[in-house]
Amino acid sequence: MKILAIESSCDETCAAVVEDGRRILSNIVASQIETHALYGGVVPEIASRAHSEAISWVTEKALFEANCTLSDIDAIAVTNEPGLIGALLVGVNFAKTLAYGCKKPLIPVHHIKGHIAANYAHFNGKDGNELLEPPFISLVVSGGHTSLVKVNSYTDFEVIGSTRDDAAGESFDKVARMIGLPYPGGAKMDAAAKAGNPKAFAFPDTKVKNCPYDFSFSGLKTSAVNIIHNAAQKGEPVDVNDMSASFTAAVVNAIISRIELLFKNEDLACTKLVLAGGVAANSHLRNALEDTCKKHGAKFYCPPLNLCGDNAVMIGCQGYYEYISLKDKDFFNLSLNAYASSEF
Repeated sequence: MKILAIESSCDETCAAVVEDGRRILSNIVASQIETHALYGGVVPEIASRAHSEAISWVTEKALFEANCTLSDIDAIAVTNEPGLIGALLVGVNFAKTLAYGCKKPLIPVHHIKGHIAANYAHFNGKDGNELLEPPFISLVVSGGHTSLVKVNSYTDFEVIGSTRDDAAGESFDKVARMIGLPYPGGAKMDAAAKAGNPKAFAFPDTKVKNCPYDFSFSGLKTSAVNIIHNAAQKGEPVDVNDMSASFTAAVVNAIISRIELLFKNEDLACTKLVLAGGVAANSHLRNALEDTCKKHGAKFYCPPLNLCGDNAVMIGCQGYYEYISLKDKDFFNLSLNAYASSEF
């Protein structure tokens, strides 16, 4: 089964063709990074306009690289929640029009479920042939989300813990901006941290009372602001590498502390841990999670770097399982809408 997938939830216009929820036939991403770098972050109105300009040619290129025409496509999947509402609407309306015109099933996909499904799209494991299958527990870390999710099946998700305020990715970007690193700051901070001292600056613990699996990163971000402002008042520079290393270590340690609790919980019986989301590209987090999984005898899965950020492959993977799990569902629903925020 071949699915044409479309993703436009933030600042990348993406289209892909995925076969049977696993095989990548094409993966096209039109990035807006250079445009938004001028403003130090994503400008929603500019993002929406850029999606409108790119979505047709991105889709056409995805079909061309997959050596397909629309007649070869069995269904169309699209991200409809959550994300920037204007950006989402561009993708949803384009997909609806395409599905109606070609008489193809239309499959709505939750963006975060898609990030998790990115791990289905490639061979995992050192032997190169181990495919990920539920059940497992996923750590989703992105600019807008930091969550622990129990994946019971391809379409059954249970949130174990989530952030109470800022997400890890958002915190990385904002602190990076404060220390003068260009947008997108998360990747720049990851690189700078490799040359810095992770113990140069002290950051507070971020535990949430009575909610052991929940996250909170606002305190870490505020602490970084105070360190930077205090240094500025004294006329002292803040070493970019040291701040990057110290802040990265604080975020990673906060996440690892939850993962340690996870492995100690016999009711969860975690034997497979799956990393997903844009911050899954962070080398420090990937290494720490891999070491923790080895320590507890669990298998660790993470997507290749090109599937960590927003892409349409992940939407095609999840869309496939949404479709086959509910064959009797009306997939021709042209009243499909987009939603800026939503739960699983």
